[in-house]
Amino acid sequence: MSQPHEGDNSTQRLPVIEQSADPAGASGLDQSASAADYDPVPVLAEGDGGRAGRFWSVCRVPAGLLAAVVLAVSGLLLYDIAAVRAHRHAMRWRVRLADWLAGHPVDDVAVLAGAGAVALIGLWLIALALTPGLRSILPMRRESAAVRAGLDRAAAALVLRDRAMEVAGVQSARVRMGRTRVVVRALSHFRELDDVRADLDAALGAGIRELGLAGPPGLAVHVSRPVRKG
Repeated sequence: MSQPHEGDNSTQRLPVIEQSADPAGASGLDQSASAADYDPVPVLAEGDGGRAGRFWSVCRVPAGLLAAVVLAVSGLLLYDIAAVRAHRHAMRWRVRLADWLAGHPVDDVAVLAGAGAVALIGLWLIALALTPGLRSILPMRRESAAVRAGLDRAAAALVLRDRAMEVAGVQSARVRMGRTRVVVRALSHFRELDDVRADLDAALGAGIRELGLAGPPGLAVHVSRPVRKG
């Protein structure tokens, strides 16, 4: 059998870098190590300007409900205190509560549990008041100071999934869209996995830039073979 010369036009298959020694793997998946353990690739925005903060949730309904509850409880307590000052009997629930608290010291487990629960609720309300909320809305770059735009996270994930399905060799794809990272898991039924992953990197990186987000997230791509049946 003759060896190919330097001037021959015969095609030779290039070796796959970092390919697993056991292609089938213990789980029955055919995937390369570089595809299974792929580090996020930062997708940078063009230029440093145009950044925008997150959208703040108005929270009219929760704030209204909380105000109504606080108003009702405060009004009930004020009424009871005024009734006692007017030499009338206090409400039964307040008498029972006072008797129960009189029989339980401060270091009682029930008292500590109740105080802890109230403290956690208070911290939760403070966190809601100080954080923007609306985690499902991704802020977009601001081209004008008078206009703010946002993109729904599920819609962005759907756009990137359509981009992934356009890559040759991709059978199915799942996209998890986060504020700081996009994780894509794809199944490839033909072509080398590293080639499919490289095409996905290029296509999804361009897709993330075209979304026009104020803070483009990083990209992590995982490509594997479908589970073999039988």
